[in-house]
Amino acid sequence: MTLSEELQWRGFSHQTTLANNELLDSKSFTFYWGVDPSADSMTIGHLSIAMMVKHFINYGHKAFVLVGGATGYIGDPDGKKDERSIIGLEQLNINKQAIAAQYRQIFFNKDFTVVDNYDWFKDYNYLDFLRNVGKHVPMRQMLARDFIQTRLGQDGNGISYAEFSYVLIQAYDYLFLNQQYGVNMQLCGSDQWGNSIAGVDLIRRTNGNSVDVWSAPLIINPVTGIKFGKTEAGAIWLDAKKTSVTAFYQFWVNSDDSAVEGYLKIFTELNQQQIADLVKQQQLNPTQRAAQLTLADNVTELVHGQDAMNIAKSNTLIMTGQIAVDKINNGQLKDLKQEIASTTSVDNGEVVTTLVTTGLASSNSEARQLIKDGAIYVNHQKFNRTMFIGEDFISGRLLIRRGKAYKDTALIELETATI
Repeated sequence: MTLSEELQWRGFSHQTTLANNELLDSKSFTFYWGVDPSADSMTIGHLSIAMMVKHFINYGHKAFVLVGGATGYIGDPDGKKDERSIIGLEQLNINKQAIAAQYRQIFFNKDFTVVDNYDWFKDYNYLDFLRNVGKHVPMRQMLARDFIQTRLGQDGNGISYAEFSYVLIQAYDYLFLNQQYGVNMQLCGSDQWGNSIAGVDLIRRTNGNSVDVWSAPLIINPVTGIKFGKTEAGAIWLDAKKTSVTAFYQFWVNSDDSAVEGYLKIFTELNQQQIADLVKQQQLNPTQRAAQLTLADNVTELVHGQDAMNIAKSNTLIMTGQIAVDKINNGQLKDLKQEIASTTSVDNGEVVTTLVTTGLASSNSEARQLIKDGAIYVNHQKFNRTMFIGEDFISGRLLIRRGKAYKDTALIELETATI
């Protein structure tokens, strides 16, 4: 496929300033994509755009990836009622280093350049900025933005001059990169379309150059209807300290059948035939989850590396019963204990005490209610007795789980457990 065809097929096509998409196939672009370091990690929402960036690189376009130190210092406004919290320079530097490290992981062995807009803003004189940039940005254009209307509307809490001016900073990023490096394309998610167009307009007004924008739709979980963002509940982070590698792996394994084909197109570089084969295999044997497992393997290895992916896969196989509890080797046991609660058997395997000790229940009364409701599983079988789990130990260990979420699992060992 050509790049324009690939982007269309994978779902990376939303809005563009290009006269026709085929220009991507005949013209060489120098492009940039940026992320503000408002947190010390990107999410899988950012990862979706990063995968689009990889396709541009693969087809020979020159890449600049931006760490938004300056824009992150101000805070990207949105349609929510309140201002974003201000980040101190020390935390901002930590965040920038973390985002840059994730760039290097995702784009490993690709040709790209990392830039930081704090470098060209830190010494920019305010009066010069107003004269050189502010003079070229119409107020009517800024006031017409949807998020401005929302924040200034009846139910909004208003907006500060700092957040209101954010668009000027991002627009100047495009101007600076155009002048310094010949950047003539910005890649973005659909939520950044307005900011990106402001850059196109500023460049046209200041130096007469014609530049473009290509945007991709925001990725929405088709089951929940919620976007993959860092401000949403249950965000999936690329940093293992925020979302463990095993939890990251299991997120993809648990993808809904209706979503997995789209995720394979967006989050992997598998080709059309490979994805078609996986989808067919999934339809013929849905319980094997071949598409989800391939998705989990690919995305986890991309973000965390092969060794971490193998550990996450092993943990998942143990917690889903595909590796029996008595077959766990020393290495697997050590890795598993990094992921879930573990303890030696207490009170001769009294189940209520065990649930509380492992944090699977907050109190004895909650533990008893969970048992009564049939919400406790021992070695993947529903626990239907009242007190003891001693007979369930296999080679001196067992797994106990609350509900169906595998993250709510604990490992219990006898002090004499053997491998």
